[in-house]
Amino acid sequence: MGTKTVDEAGAESGTEAKRDEEKVDVTKTEAPEEVTGTDAEAVEDTTADDIEDGDEVLAEEGAGQAEGATGVGQGAGAVVSVALGLVSLTGGWIGTVAAARETLVGQLQTSSNAGVATQIKEVYGDAWQTTALWAGLFALAALVIGVVVLARPAFGAQGRTQAPWIKSVSWAGVALGVIGLLLAVLKYTDALLGLPSAS
Repeated sequence: MGTKTVDEAGAESGTEAKRDEEKVDVTKTEAPEEVTGTDAEAVEDTTADDIEDGDEVLAEEGAGQAEGATGVGQGAGAVVSVALGLVSLTGGWIGTVAAARETLVGQLQTSSNAGVATQIKEVYGDAWQTTALWAGLFALAALVIGVVVLARPAFGAQGRTQAPWIKSVSWAGVALGVIGLLLAVLKYTDALLGLPSAS
């Protein structure tokens, strides 16, 4: 069995140390290269473009939300117009209560020995006219709201179109308002369903 000299042992240990250093060097990760010069400008330009694109998208979304909000208001106005037009044609509780009140007032103010024509006018005629008056007010409100909804895009942002269903519902409200107003005027003036003759 041979013995190693101190020099040989030192050489071997030096070789092992070198191998360990190489292993350590291989396992180390390389540090990222710093971005300099033209590459840095390109990164900044790309970031600026991304930010601008994001701002444009947000602006478009905000415009879409504003347009949606405007459409919601116009749609609600159109529906309200139609509802008021229907109330003017079919009658509402306000008109009914007002007519009943007028009937009661007529009964209280008419003496028992008054003529038949006077009793008919005071008890029934005034109540029917009150009903026609309230129907006319509802019809007028329906007409005004419908016209305002139809005219709203002319005073809004340029290039913003109104949804077709809003136009259709608004026109329906205007039509119901005109019909209700016409019938109310005819009834109020006794041209339609006038009071019966007392004779």
